[in-house]
Amino acid sequence: MDCKGIKGKVALITGAAQGIGEAVARSLAELGAFVAVVDKHAEGVEHLVSELRANGYSAAAFPADVSDSAAVDDAVDRIERDLGPIEILVNVAGILRMGSIETLSNDDWALTFAVNTTGVFYVSRSVIKRMVPRKSGAVVTVGSNAAGVPRMNMSAYAASKAASTQFTKCLGLENAQHNIRCNVVSPGSTDTAMQRLLWSDEHGAEAVIAGSLDTYRVGIPLKKIAAPSAIADAVVFLVSDQAKHITMHDLCVDGGATLGV
Repeated sequence: MDCKGIKGKVALITGAAQGIGEAVARSLAELGAFVAVVDKHAEGVEHLVSELRANGYSAAAFPADVSDSAAVDDAVDRIERDLGPIEILVNVAGILRMGSIETLSNDDWALTFAVNTTGVFYVSRSVIKRMVPRKSGAVVTVGSNAAGVPRMNMSAYAASKAASTQFTKCLGLENAQHNIRCNVVSPGSTDTAMQRLLWSDEHGAEAVIAGSLDTYRVGIPLKKIAAPSAIADAVVFLVSDQAKHITMHDLCVDGGATLGV
């Protein structure tokens, strides 16, 4: 992808140790951004940074837990001090806790929101404070198509993603006056470690594509599960100059699984 307005910029990506976050970090690095990869899994981000640097790309690791406000502020401070002004923020960090509502524990609910929603708030607040005086910036939050469609045994995840989606739109509305764009990318089923945890056997992908009447879940009209790179492509477009007049938008990338709703 040949996207303008990315080369030379500092991009902070959370949840970058694996999956969609890793794919976003790779894509932005390949386009010439200096990627600051953030994840609580220090070994994972260090490995990614080593690989990117070995291939000639600019990257640095900043291990941090997005659910810890002080740790987030410290990481953002260090990124701005060591790399320069953050001009791109991509919120990807997220967790999934499955279970029917009556069986979900207090910890399951609280931790899901701590990472998926409060983490987005902490990181966005810390970065936006620095973007505002510079009158420039692009933010993308990776949500989920589950934010708009009820899912069996996924109430905490769906609710947390709905909250982070609406938060990001509010962030965009408040900061449009400062030339800061804030958008959402909402993936459907994507081939990540999180997705594979939902599969009961080696035929898990086929079952997701087919859908399930028992769980009121439509299949995937495009007959395939997304690769993380497909989600990264959508993110890259929204943070690039090609999307310079797009803000508060929710771009669904799910192969038609939510039927365009």
